[in-house]
Amino acid sequence: MELVEVETKITDKRIWPLLLQAPVIVAALGYFVDIYDLLLFSIVRISSLQGIGVASTNMMRDGILLINVQMIGLLLGGILWGILGDKKGRLSVLFGSILIYSVANIMNGMVTSITQYAILRFVAGVGLAGELGAGITLVAEILPKKVRGYGTAMVASVGLLGAVLAYFVAKYFDWRTTYYIGGGLGMLLLLLRISVAESHLYQATQQAKVEKGNILVLFTSAKRFFKYIRCIAIGLPIWFVIGILITFSPELSHAMGLSFTASSGTAVMYCYIGMAIGDISSGLVSQYLNSRKKAVALFMAFTIISIALYLTFSSASSTYFYAICLVGGFSIGFWAMFVTIAAEQFGTNLRSTVATTVPNFVRGAVVPLTYFFQQLGTATNLVTSAWIVGLVTLALAALALWQMEETFGKDLNYTE
Repeated sequence: MELVEVETKITDKRIWPLLLQAPVIVAALGYFVDIYDLLLFSIVRISSLQGIGVASTNMMRDGILLINVQMIGLLLGGILWGILGDKKGRLSVLFGSILIYSVANIMNGMVTSITQYAILRFVAGVGLAGELGAGITLVAEILPKKVRGYGTAMVASVGLLGAVLAYFVAKYFDWRTTYYIGGGLGMLLLLLRISVAESHLYQATQQAKVEKGNILVLFTSAKRFFKYIRCIAIGLPIWFVIGILITFSPELSHAMGLSFTASSGTAVMYCYIGMAIGDISSGLVSQYLNSRKKAVALFMAFTIISIALYLTFSSASSTYFYAICLVGGFSIGFWAMFVTIAAEQFGTNLRSTVATTVPNFVRGAVVPLTYFFQQLGTATNLVTSAWIVGLVTLALAALALWQMEETFGKDLNYTE
């Protein structure tokens, strides 16, 4: 749909037809499959490692290795797909990325050794890296600026429910079958994408004499570089909660002296249900306040509260613990907003590069975050370590948000 509509004439009755366009639905389903695969390893980590004969004493070591390898794949894939999205189009990324991670998923179900597993988690990471950035960029460019927040929130909220599907599939099926199902879903989605049209804003840049997808341009200007760094920084608390509080919930529940050992799979499910609700809510709040920054600031304040609730939890009830995981997920439900802000900060010739690399650099930040978490945990204890790492990420995010440009309602029809 061309962006030739008169923005002031958009009414509530016209919002839903805009949001139910094929590109929005397909982007949302793509992110759904993306999240399914991204979180699947965390859920089937123990059963899959047992299945290929890893000793119990090596579970944590090999699990961290595989997570880090996947994250490295996400980092490199984010750069690859981001540049490709600006040079060859948003659709090239949506087709290529889902094909790669679907094939990798199917082959993940056939692994018999840690080496094979690591190689395929790396390949899957490369494929997974393209979905969210390309999807958000496409949706942001095809929707009128007054409803962009609704569209990107819809993509993220539907996508995040992929974690819920991963939990239930892993609960009722063998770990190998869960990977086959993920690959099959990706292949089905590939067929749906045939009918999706390219962003007209991107098509317009094809006629312009402007360099597209040159990531080095982000580093040749101090203004652009610090704007890019700020985009990354505001997402750090999100992956602190996911990558440390939720992923290491079994270890943290033990360190806090709870009478039960938390299940990381259950914690992931409740966290992502909360994130799905939070992404819808943050989108609505942003539209109501006519501000991206105010909405993100509000949810960052919720994040501080949820971290405090988690790390001071002392009840004997696991139900209350998972309720706090749900609250924590809701508080970091500005994931779509964060990626939307990144997309809106830069021109069409760099937009895909930024929107695809930024979330993957944030995901990749899990590697240093977990390193410092482990090192500080050794020097002090895991709970104190979580407090320190969490507060540092929140401080960096708050500083970045304070200095960031407001982009609500910004016209995206421009180049750098």
